[in-house]
Amino acid sequence: MKIVILGKGTMLANLIQGALDAGVEIAGVFRYERTVFSPLKLFFYDFFTTSPDLTLIKQHKLHEIKCRSANSEAFRRELLRLNADVMFVGTWHEKIKKSVYDMPVIATINVHPSLLPAYRGPNPYLQTIKHLEKQSGVTFHLMDEKFDTGAILAQQKVNILPCDTGKELKEKTVFAARILMTEVLKRLQFDIIKPLPQDESKATYYPNISPDEMMLDFTQKTAMEMHAHIRALHPWLPCYITIGHKFFIPNPYKLRIINNINAPAGKIIAKNPKTMMLTIACKDGNALEMSDLKLYKKKIFN
Repeated sequence: MKIVILGKGTMLANLIQGALDAGVEIAGVFRYERTVFSPLKLFFYDFFTTSPDLTLIKQHKLHEIKCRSANSEAFRRELLRLNADVMFVGTWHEKIKKSVYDMPVIATINVHPSLLPAYRGPNPYLQTIKHLEKQSGVTFHLMDEKFDTGAILAQQKVNILPCDTGKELKEKTVFAARILMTEVLKRLQFDIIKPLPQDESKATYYPNISPDEMMLDFTQKTAMEMHAHIRALHPWLPCYITIGHKFFIPNPYKLRIINNINAPAGKIIAKNPKTMMLTIACKDGNALEMSDLKLYKKKIFN
């Protein structure tokens, strides 16, 4: 079986590794960075950045597809030349046209980091933590004309721990994708996979968060919701706490909920300049203690 893989970063690296584990022929790899960087910028990006996907490409002497878009005529010609049986897509921000995803002999399979049909959208890692889920996962599904709606081929659950940030959840999810990649490829070669249509009554979609959601408002959330919100945004976006005209950024690994605080929501009930700690009351009568705060522009503690 010959496959082509499109993707970015650690998700792409794990899909490549899963394909290598399955023993299939990787006919080509298309890195998303080629669609957003000029050749010169990509040269410097690759020179100064340690990229697990590029490391695997070089280590295994894989053919790298050098196009500017998955919808380009150049990419269609490359797919035709490679004669791939299956194309896998993981972490890709272009909406791939039907004329492209119909080209592989068997199918084009999208790899989405949630348990579809729940948490469709661009960043399920962030959204599942933000919404206090205890499980997420990865879904392999057929690509169709809409985002994240195609029939499901396989899924793997991933547990979300109370201390997980988006970083840890992504690491667990992409590793689950590697294991599932191997399983799906073996089943495609030696078994039958029956695609299961998604249950639209259970579908949820969440877009990218707005800049307003980066500004923390302790009067609007419970301590647990605030704890999850801060963890969810890491490592993609910082959160900001405002005091007057000053800002500081909480450390998502240095959070602690304190129960039964008799104080109005939003009130600072404790602070320690030595440990850069603030404790702020939340709307549910509990409080969030945040240590190792990072100052932003100006000194916060007087």
